[in-house]
Amino acid sequence: MPVTVEDLDRAVRAAFPVSHLEIEDQSSGCGSSYAILLVSEVFQGKNTLARHRLINQALKQEISQLHAFSQKSYTPKQYADLGKGASG
Repeated sequence: MPVTVEDLDRAVRAAFPVSHLEIEDQSSGCGSSYAILLVSEVFQGKNTLARHRLINQALKQEISQLHAFSQKSYTPKQYADLGKGASG
């Protein structure tokens, strides 16, 4: 059974306090390639590699079923500084 946007959403929200989350199915609906943008206060004080490791660990089961997975992670302040706001 392919991974769905809902599966990823549920797993991310179970693992992190989410300020904003975007999940994009980049596989034209077949569920084999996803990109996520996650904004969470848990990333405060962590570099990009540490953030990605946290996400990879939390989504290990889902990622193992995917062909491709990309991620962007920000603190709420970093995301607000990008001009995209911080709620959602």
